[in-house]
Amino acid sequence: MEHQFWNDRWELNQIGFHQEEINAYLESHWQELGLADNAPVFVPLCGKSLDMLWLREQGHAVLGIELSEMALKQFFSENQLPFTYQQKGDFVCFQTEQMRLLAGDFFNLTADDIAPIDAVYDRASLIALPPEMRVGYARHMARLLPEGAHILLISLEYDDGTLKGPPFCVRQVEVQQLFSKWFDLTLKGRFEGVWAKKKPATEVVYTLTRNSASVEVSAEGTNGSGPV
Repeated sequence: MEHQFWNDRWELNQIGFHQEEINAYLESHWQELGLADNAPVFVPLCGKSLDMLWLREQGHAVLGIELSEMALKQFFSENQLPFTYQQKGDFVCFQTEQMRLLAGDFFNLTADDIAPIDAVYDRASLIALPPEMRVGYARHMARLLPEGAHILLISLEYDDGTLKGPPFCVRQVEVQQLFSKWFDLTLKGRFEGVWAKKKPATEVVYTLTRNSASVEVSAEGTNGSGPV
């Protein structure tokens, strides 16, 4: 899945994954992470998610990363937020009060780029990736986060024959296989409903805590399974 795929999705406004309201499971489960009110939060593959505004309203400094500059420009424009932007290394950095959004490749991030981070909110990142990229994503996330950092992860399950991703179906057994080496994982709930293309789907909520396991450098290098 190359960069152009996602840039085309934004250019053509094919963004059915974007939600027009705050995610209900974010609101109901976020406090279970036990974070300090001002804990900095990372939102990977953030798009123009309104959830970032909710996190900021809770007192968190928000750092997001998104491949499409168009998505970030729309976020600031649609929410009438003033911003500045500048090129910083591999990324274009968009900044407003208590929020910094990077346009660029998630796999190019280093721990220094996102530090300090106490928590991650992932509603549309893992499920945006095809199977061959998810292993690299989990490994790279473990590499970025310090011991004790938390993740609120919302995954998606559906009948694979009824919907082709993205968003992709990522079942519980795969989530455990991807993350259990570096994170202590707790299933918080399974919620039936509808998702993209109005198909029946189950949203599954997890909390993860980074343990002390070290992350080896993969044979592919720091990018894991390639660009996203």
